[in-house]
Amino acid sequence: MTTFSLSVPQAAELPGIGAVLDSWQSDSGPLHLHTGDLGWYSLRGANATAQAMRVWRCGERIGAIGLLDGEDLLRLSIDPGLSDDDSLTLEIESDVISASRAVFGPGAAVVEARGAARLCDRLKARGWNQDEPWTALNRDLSLPVEDPGIRVEIAEPDDAEVWTAVHWSAFRGVPYTADDRQRFVERWNEMMSGPFSSQAQSLLGYDDSGLPVAVTTVWSAGPNRPGLIEPLAVDREQQGHGYGKAIAIAAARSLQRLGSSSAAVATPSANTAAVAAYSSAGYVPRAEVRDLRRDK
Repeated sequence: MTTFSLSVPQAAELPGIGAVLDSWQSDSGPLHLHTGDLGWYSLRGANATAQAMRVWRCGERIGAIGLLDGEDLLRLSIDPGLSDDDSLTLEIESDVISASRAVFGPGAAVVEARGAARLCDRLKARGWNQDEPWTALNRDLSLPVEDPGIRVEIAEPDDAEVWTAVHWSAFRGVPYTADDRQRFVERWNEMMSGPFSSQAQSLLGYDDSGLPVAVTTVWSAGPNRPGLIEPLAVDREQQGHGYGKAIAIAAARSLQRLGSSSAAVATPSANTAAVAAYSSAGYVPRAEVRDLRRDK
């Protein structure tokens, strides 16, 4: 019987772990933890990203990779060849429910483990409940992708302030102070020069007057594998004009040029505007998925 054990990696290990995670991405599989998720988290720096990760190994083989996206959310991907492996399932279950803080502390927690049916069944049997529904969407890139209809440029380091200002407007809706600007620009530059930056491309979309209105970052998992959009944003003052659809099309074009087989994205199902925007841009919704939640 194989034996898996949990470890927290060092920053120097991140590229190798990312390569393993890339190899698990498949158009026929679930939209689980993607290297782009690690890349977006790397805004915080390589050391913080490594400390937030949990890796289950048997010898040199990695069986599962997790990201603690906050103290109470574990986003998990399991080697597709081991999704039914009892040893791996039992070890992850034990580590997740343990009071040792190997993964969670006591109290509420959420596990995102799409594709790990056996693990999910065991957590449900322990009283974990379904969390809010998410919609994963996917656009096939085997056919040409249309022009987005707006000017889109690849964001360079000099564009960091513009890119982050649009993102801040979309997601924060509060004034963008000088301190906020400096901090977010530094973090964006950290991400775009970090351990996963070679797989990333950030885009800026402009309206007809040259005003920046939308941004996104796309992440390749290598040729003939699904790439990820994380994040995508439209300036709060510019929403409702089709810029979300346009930048989603631009993201698909970018990933196609990077060799991706498809463009993937996930959003809470309750965000009907986002689901509609992606759908209008040619992304096909999959069946809803739900994470598992422990309330106490």
